[in-house]
Amino acid sequence: MNRFARRCFCYLLCLELILCLVAFALPSGSVYYQKASPPTTAEIRGVWLTNVASGVFFVPWGINRALHQLSALNFNTIYPVVWNRGYTFYHSVVAENVTGAKVQPLLKFMHGGQDVLAKLIKLAKPQRLSVIPWFEYGLMTPFDSELARRYPDWLTIGQAGVNSVKETSPEDINHNFAIKLAWLNPLHPQVQEFIKALIVEVVSNYDVDGIQLDDHFGMPVQFGYDPLTIQLYQQEHEGKSPPKDFFNPEWMGWRANKITNFMAAIYQGVKAVKPDAKISLSPNSQAFAYKYYLQNWEDWIKKGLVDELILQVYRDDKKSFINELEQPSVEFARSQIPVGVGISTGTLRDPVEIAQIIEQVEAVRDRQFPGLSFFYWESLWGYISPESPQQRRRAFSEIFDTKATRPLLRNSK
Repeated sequence: MNRFARRCFCYLLCLELILCLVAFALPSGSVYYQKASPPTTAEIRGVWLTNVASGVFFVPWGINRALHQLSALNFNTIYPVVWNRGYTFYHSVVAENVTGAKVQPLLKFMHGGQDVLAKLIKLAKPQRLSVIPWFEYGLMTPFDSELARRYPDWLTIGQAGVNSVKETSPEDINHNFAIKLAWLNPLHPQVQEFIKALIVEVVSNYDVDGIQLDDHFGMPVQFGYDPLTIQLYQQEHEGKSPPKDFFNPEWMGWRANKITNFMAAIYQGVKAVKPDAKISLSPNSQAFAYKYYLQNWEDWIKKGLVDELILQVYRDDKKSFINELEQPSVEFARSQIPVGVGISTGTLRDPVEIAQIIEQVEAVRDRQFPGLSFFYWESLWGYISPESPQQRRRAFSEIFDTKATRPLLRNSK
């Protein structure tokens, strides 16, 4: 283990230990908020488990403790990361053949080579927690990752050779820290083969309830000026090159349709292996997703390529939050499939107050959405917040005061 890896390990271990000590040291206190609306008998109650600014995957007791608490608080779904920053969080022959790494290195070290996804599923099933692995990074990969270095022709680029974007992950402790990210080209046949193979591998080898893609499964609108994409465009446009205006409607629609075709191939690949596996999607609003990432998820639903939608509605303002719930694209999606709402619980450094969380849960239930999911595990209990972890857990016990099953795969029409 090199010096950098040892430092990362020590940091994560210390972080998790401090959080645990804080959680158990603080007095429980009393919750001074009113209960949310009574839960229904069928409701998605999910939470995302990530590895960014979170030690849940990297300490021996982390996963077991998380699942026990979630089950005790009547959650019924977890979306654990399985693909992040060019690494898998399960033992992947597909990844090993392409990148040389079978699993994320620190994860391998911390668990003594044990397959963490297999461990997680084994612990979750007896506690009636559905497991839907989350391909968090989708088509993104760090610019200096082994994947990007080995296959530079797999990457799409912008004009003037711009080949990466800088993004700040919302769960990073330091919001000023942005990593340089390259983007795998969703139109490249070998990229499609690789990503599809990863997804099918998970469905084939593990007892999961489905898989989830999110807003990172698309292409930044400013990209698509790589040689392969230009060649494809010219073949279908009598030799004409793509417009320099990346917001050109025809150019946007052409790329978006190619991504839709890729989504169809993934859907078919999963269903061929496991017909009842859910294809879950957690995007931004339709308008934002299409305009900036060419992700036309409303069309995906029309074509029957999505079984469950968990819409990211990370808003502090109540009016803005409700406005997102009432968009025509959301209403259409609700007429076709179960649609849950993603609610932000904040970050480690900046957790959302429990009063806002309860208010948003009530808004979702008042509009009879069939579920919700919280982003993300580490900020659920708010270790640095006005409320103690015990107070926040007690509030969640009132939000989910009875058990609930997940909705059926598709709503009856």
